[in-house]
Order: sequence, then structure tokens, then C-alpha cells
Amino acid sequence: MDYKVATMADMMANGQEPEILFWVGCAGSFDDRYKKVTRAFVKILNHLDIKFAVLGTEEACTGDPARRAGNEFTFQMLAQQNIQVLNGYGVKKIVTACPHCFNTLKNEYPELGGTYDVIHHSTYLQELINSGKLKVEGGSFKGQKITYHDSCYLGRANDIYEAPRELIKALDAELVEMKKCKTNGLCCGAGGGQMFKEPEKGTKDVNIERIEDALSTGSKAIAVACPFCMVMMSDGVKNKEKEHEVKVYDLAELLAESL
Repeated sequence: MDYKVATMADMMANGQEPEILFWVGCAGSFDDRYKKVTRAFVKILNHLDIKFAVLGTEEACTGDPARRAGNEFTFQMLAQQNIQVLNGYGVKKIVTACPHCFNTLKNEYPELGGTYDVIHHSTYLQELINSGKLKVEGGSFKGQKITYHDSCYLGRANDIYEAPRELIKALDAELVEMKKCKTNGLCCGAGGGQMFKEPEKGTKDVNIERIEDALSTGSKAIAVACPFCMVMMSDGVKNKEKEHEVKVYDLAELLAESL
């Protein structure tokens, strides 16, 4: 399949302006599993002829992992570099599939001079469905049990609980909630920089606890909306040796499959 993706530099050179800037993020650019999510989201945007652009090589990490791990200097450096690029292009609206990028761009960049309308892809996709632009049929997920894992940065940090669930319902799938969900959700175990280090000593890894919650719903599909959660939940499924029967999907992948 051919994907149509313009860079911000190309668009500006042609005197054009995108409706949205798609912030790809580190995982969406470099992680093999999460590149599939980037492709799925782009497939939807192309399908609807939405005029969007990416920064390409001008995009740097938002600095979230550095700040969470306590390296404020690196965070400020990355943030200022990104803000300079974004402001240079006059970017107004940003959509990203990563809750960590979303939270940082939306809530932490304004104090450094970068103020944008930042939307997580779950909310953006829900708006497209509600406005009638995006029409989905259940496809292979129709009637299937799907459980959704709340990302900390989407849910508890930014109060986004309904959009992801609406997307699953739009597929005619049966949404089965885990015991710990919404405001009472449990972290996947990767937040706060934990993604990049081994866990401290304890009796059980957080992602194992979380995958047990997910498997107990009887769902064969686990929906996530975050690259960190994707890694932790997928690792959990492998740990339980269930990778042949239980699959972890991003919301964009669920929708792209039903186009």
C-alpha cells in the first residue's frame, strides 16, 4: 500500500498549510511494533483525504522520558528545540498517538513558549466518527470481546476515558472492562521512566499483574492507546505464553482494519 505523507517543510515550500500536524513520536518512528500504529493512523488519514504533515527529521523526542527520570536539563533542551521548529512553521493543531507526547506538548510546553491545540488520536478518531466522516464496520472485530487498558497519561492525567471506549463500541465489539479501570486504572508498569530500566525488587512485575487483569476478562483482543502500554502488555502476554491466542492492538489498528 502507498502512503501519502508530506513533511511540513515540503508543504511550506509549496505555500500550503496542513489541517493537522501528526506528531509521530520516538516509538512511532523507531519501534518496529509501533511503526504499524503510525501506518494504521496514516492509512485512516489518507482514506479520508485529510491534509496533514509530519516534521520528519525535524522532530525530536518531546523530552518526556528525560524529565520523568529527573534530567530536567535534557528536557528543556529538547523542548526548546521542538518549540522553535513548531513556532517557526506556525503550527496550531497537533495530533499524536502517544499519550506521553500528548501530555508533554499539551501541558508542559506552554510554560516554555509553545502553545498548541493538542489532541490524542483516540479523541481525534472519535470526532471523525461522530461527524460522520469516518465510517467503520465491525469487520473482523464484530461481536468480539475486547478489553481496553487505560493509559495513565490519557486517563488519570488528562481525563480521557470515553473516546477510546467509543471507538471500540463503534466496531460493534463487546467492550469488557477490567476490574481496575478508568479513574481506578492500573499503570502498565512503564511510566515515569520505568520503561528504560529493570524494575526494583518485589514479588511481581506491574505488567504481569496488569495482564492477569486483562486475561481474566476472557478477551482475545486487548486494546491500548500508548506505545509504552503496547510494549508492557505485549510482554505480559508473552510471559503468560498466550501470544498465539491473545493479541494487543492500538485503537488506530482496530479501526484501520475495518476500513
